[in-house]
This record gives sequence, C-alpha cells and structure tokens, in this order.
Amino acid sequence: MELKSKKVKEGLQDIIACKTGICRIEVEEDRGILEYRGYAVEELAERSTFEEVAYLLLFGELPTKSELEAFSEELKELRELPPQIIGLLTNLSPFSHPMVVLRTAVSYLGTMDKHIHYRSHDVSIAKAKSLIAKFPTIIAYFHRIRSGQKLIHPNDELGHAANFLYMLKGEEPEKIEARAMDVDLILHADHELNASTFAARIAASTLADIYACVVAATGTLMGPLHGGASQKVIEMLREIAVPWRAEEYVKMKLERGERIMGFGHRVYRGVIDPRTLVLKRLAEKLARVKEPKWYQISLAVEDAVYKYKKLYPNVDFYSASVYANLGIPDDLFIPVFAISRISGWTAHIIEQYENNRLIRPRALYVGEACRKYIPLEERE
Repeated sequence: MELKSKKVKEGLQDIIACKTGICRIEVEEDRGILEYRGYAVEELAERSTFEEVAYLLLFGELPTKSELEAFSEELKELRELPPQIIGLLTNLSPFSHPMVVLRTAVSYLGTMDKHIHYRSHDVSIAKAKSLIAKFPTIIAYFHRIRSGQKLIHPNDELGHAANFLYMLKGEEPEKIEARAMDVDLILHADHELNASTFAARIAASTLADIYACVVAATGTLMGPLHGGASQKVIEMLREIAVPWRAEEYVKMKLERGERIMGFGHRVYRGVIDPRTLVLKRLAEKLARVKEPKWYQISLAVEDAVYKYKKLYPNVDFYSASVYANLGIPDDLFIPVFAISRISGWTAHIIEQYENNRLIRPRALYVGEACRKYIPLEERE
C-alpha cells in the first residue's frame, strides 16, 4: 500500500476506528449531542441513577424495576474487597497517587481470578459487575488508610454514589450531596472513543484479559489532557483565589501561550458539551448550600476564556467545583472519574471481544530511508 499519498490525521482526529452501539456523539448546528444507547444524557441525568445507567451500558436496554433491583443488589454484594487487596492498599506508599493505586489493585484482582482468560459474554459481564462495584471501595479504602483513619465498610442501605461518599468521609451524605454524586457519575459514564476507552479497546482487540484492558484505560485516564484535567482545574481555581482575579489570570496565561484547563473539546468544536450544562447547574445548586467561591470563580473564568478565545468549558471544568463542594480531595478527582467510566470501559471491552478485529493502524514514515550500513571502524 502506498502511504505517502495518504493524508495524516494527527491524533487520529475525526477518524472512524470502529462501530459501536454504546454511545452516540454528534454536533448539530449550535449544540452537542450525547446519548447512551440512544438515550440523551441530559434526560438520564435528570431521571435516572448511576446503577440504571451502568445496566443500560452493559446490557443495551433500560432495566425493568425487578431487573434494576437485582442488579443493584448484586453490585452491593460485590463491593467488599478481598483481604489480599486490603493488604495491598495498606502496604503501598501513602504518597502514591490514587490512580496508580487503582491500576495496581486492578492488576492484583486479575491475579486472583481463576478464569482470567475467559471471555464469554456471561463471564465478561460478571467481571464487569465486580469491577464497577469494587472501584469506589478501592479508592475510599486507600484514602482512609493513607490518612490514618479507620476503614468505613460499605453500607448496603445506600446506593452506589451515596455509599462512596459514606465510605470516603465516614458519614452519610446529605440528600443534595448524594444526588450530585449520582448525577456526576451518570455524566462521566461513557464518551465513545475517548483516549482511555480507545486504549481499552486496543488492548481488548488483542484478546487481552479484561483486567489488562482496564489497566490500560486507567493509565491513560491519568494524563492531564484527559481525566487529569479536572484536578488541574481545581488547582487553577485555588491559584486564582477570588473571582475578580480571573480575567487577569486568563489573559496572562494566554499571553504566555499556556492552556486554560477545562476548555475546548476535540469533538464538540464550536458548541458546548451537553454534560457541561448539567454540571454547571449542579455546581450552582451546591454553591447555594456549600462554599460559593468555587462556582463564582468558575463563572468568571468561563466569561474570560470566552471573551479572549471563544472557547466553551468542557466536562472537566465544572466537575472541579462540584467535587470540591462534595469534600473530595483534589487527587481523588481522577479516580472519581474512573468510578464512573469503568461502566463504559467494560461495556466497550465486551463489545470489542464480541465483534473483534485487531486494531492496528499505520504510521507515515518521515525519517531517512535506504541508508547504507557503515562498518564501525569506518565511522568518523
């Protein structure tokens, strides 16, 4: 095949790499569209729960009442960690980034699975449920261990989102906090071929085990241009400190040629990410009953960036003020993203297994060619 005549699409921008029935992203006129299995993310955020959305992503249909109850109960039964994983969390350095801990724990879980290489649909679904259930426990346990606090074990009376906040902070969340966490998890559950999901599908296309695929995804998510952006946003908000400094800060950064984290999107070019609108309203609600400054600074930054760059905020931007007002430590922002996205990752891994072709793109070579080998003693 002659590659020299082919146009290189840096970053694979707008390249269609596979077919999927999981997530639809479109840009129509002045708005962005995001659907999970055909359902608008805005409607799911308003009317659904994370458990229902996870079921939808895995099984392709919204559950009946009895199916949702059974699925939710199964997740509750799978929340607790094996003693070996708790021992691992105890022995890892307290200075480890929680995302490094999470991917290490996922690998360890793989060593404990006697059927690690089984990829049948039913077995893969069972592994997916286990990972979805255990992610919040891994993150909450490690945070309490590194903080020298007593472990708070899962509460079967609480849903997925509320239980995570309970295990993390040691007290049942307020109703507004639990719902905010639930909505945030819904909004982050999937986003087509984002970098981490693509990494998971590449691994799955080699028929690697599901744990290896998830480790590939978690490692990719940690990058500051992907899941790590929300942590960078809160660091920026802390640096700005007060709303009236926002425009000066943004202008200074742009004059230096630096990025303003939480703005722009590879797919939603020229339109706003539909998840951002929901998160902005959520951040405003929390600001009324919690600390208002994060939302106020965010509004000022949003106005300044649009003034100078005509860019809209993306999903990471208002996530930062939501997490801050939920009392989530800065370095847990990315793991919280993973608590949600594990549902999408596993759905994509299973879809890849069931209609697989090895993902193997080409690269356009731009180096020297046909060079003559010079013996070592003749080189100057």
